[in-house]
Amino acid sequence: MKILIATDMEGVTGVTTWDQVTPGHAEYARFRRLMTQDVNAAVRGAMEAGADEVIVADGHWNGSNILIEELDPRARLNSGSPSPFSMMQGIDETVDAVFFVGYHARNGSPDAVLDHTWSSKTVANVWLNDILTGEYGLNAALAGHFGVPVVMATGDQTACSQIVELLGDLETAVVKQASGRFAAECLPPAVTQGMISDAASRAVSRLLEGDVPDPFVLDTPLRVTVEFFTSDMADRASRIPFTRRDGTRVSLEAEEMASAYNGFRAMVMLASG
Repeated sequence: MKILIATDMEGVTGVTTWDQVTPGHAEYARFRRLMTQDVNAAVRGAMEAGADEVIVADGHWNGSNILIEELDPRARLNSGSPSPFSMMQGIDETVDAVFFVGYHARNGSPDAVLDHTWSSKTVANVWLNDILTGEYGLNAALAGHFGVPVVMATGDQTACSQIVELLGDLETAVVKQASGRFAAECLPPAVTQGMISDAASRAVSRLLEGDVPDPFVLDTPLRVTVEFFTSDMADRASRIPFTRRDGTRVSLEAEEMASAYNGFRAMVMLASG
């Protein structure tokens, strides 16, 4: 059984501020270690429940956050940026299930630590067809393109709730209770690592029993709509051929999710200037 652990950092144990997840800041070194520990807990739980292969995708910032020297040696790490599938690098038809570790809520969510969608400086909202979603929806839909379900998620209570609402009854580990964008009641690593490991074990056990949500598959052709914060961002994004613009919203259509995913990424990269 092959598991892809798709990681982010804002939903990691103890994180409440941008300083803690921004390379170059003094706090960042501490929290990339905590990110690695959260991932290791997920690897441990998956392996103990019957997984025999785990791939980790480092999905935060430039993809160079997880400390490979401290990573569980049973895992393999996709690191660096850009890569063909970014936060989901390693996804293909041979993967049996995906874990989301360290995830955050979509932009504009109340009671959500560091809520944003893909880029906190560029993207206000994203819709897949008519579904308002965060990057968890984009990543789950890409997994669904390959027929792969998301079976476990970790983060604050709002992130986990949004993921369950979209994808169904998967396993979660709520590592902190957010009370604002920069505030949360946090559990210590000694507690959260056990929670994450247990959730991963339950997810793999349910996968073996056939008791997990279906892959997240959208009707085609797919329409991705991005609402940017400013009109100049929309100016740049709309330079991509076959996009349509309505104010600060730019949309594109694709025949399948892999193309839609990379079309979205291209729009955001252009918009970021």
